[in-house]
Amino acid sequence: MAKPGEVEAKWWLFDADGEIVGRLASRIAMILMGKHKPTYTPHVDTGDFVVVVNVEKIEFSGKKWDQKEYTRYTGWPGLRVESAQTRRERHPDRILSEAVRRMLPKNKLGVQMLKKLKVYAGAEHPHQAQNPAPHPAVSKVAAAE
Repeated sequence: MAKPGEVEAKWWLFDADGEIVGRLASRIAMILMGKHKPTYTPHVDTGDFVVVVNVEKIEFSGKKWDQKEYTRYTGWPGLRVESAQTRRERHPDRILSEAVRRMLPKNKLGVQMLKKLKVYAGAEHPHQAQNPAPHPAVSKVAAAE
């Protein structure tokens, strides 16, 4: 069993160019929770840091860009509704962040895990000093070949 002070976190780099939102989010959530490690312990944050770049080029399957709607509560009567296409234009990083957040535990540990997720719309990120390793994930492009 892992103890909170003994866990060593790695840094992973994901390129979201051409990836499907849900499939990428589930792989990221597994790494943030630490389920890919043999030392996984449910009550300890054993996860790694994840840096995601090129989120502006992420894809949905089907017609979700037009049909999917994000709702939020403002405190006033009624909801604010925003389509996936509008959210992609305004805040492309929030599409993936929200998908990953909903796949993590809904408690203090989940909040701590989500802080290890760094999402950037473009190809540049400020985490070069941590030397993130590219994640050996199966991409949509590699699967098609």
